[in-house]
Amino acid sequence: MPQCEMCGADETSLTTTKVEGAELELCENCQGFGTTVETQESSSSTSKYSTSSSSGTSGSSGGATGGSTGSGGSTRRKKDMFDDMDELAADYDDRIREARESEGLTQEELADDLNEKASLIRKLERGDILPSDEVQTKLEKKLEISLIEGTDVDDTEWSSGSGQSMTLGDVVERKD
Repeated sequence: MPQCEMCGADETSLTTTKVEGAELELCENCQGFGTTVETQESSSSTSKYSTSSSSGTSGSSGGATGGSTGSGGSTRRKKDMFDDMDELAADYDDRIREARESEGLTQEELADDLNEKASLIRKLERGDILPSDEVQTKLEKKLEISLIEGTDVDDTEWSSGSGQSMTLGDVVERKD
């Protein structure tokens, strides 16, 4: 028996309801927390998860209960604003500290050069805070580094000569 995705109650029939942007299968008691979503049973349920016409009928029975929690009517995720954003490197604090030390600058001198407070540089180097876009740009220009994820890795290491896809085993070096 299907369960309400909000309260967990076992119900015979659930209604697809949009709550704060997420589509959930809800019981009658929880439907008031959102807006009921009208679904098109004829075309979307048979083609949503099927990969060929022969598996269309078997895919629709499994897609009816779990399919409504997905976003949209296609299997591809819509492009959003976060796809275009660069991701800050996980070791941004080490990159800042090492670059500052290689330039022979103290935290106070770097802060003065950037027109920022020395406490900000200390917090950044400890990894306590993330740099704002403005501070990140200043640091990258002054220290001639990149704080963006993946910019220190050479992409040629990841390209395989053949047309086969890469696996973790192609990249990892064993320590035997």
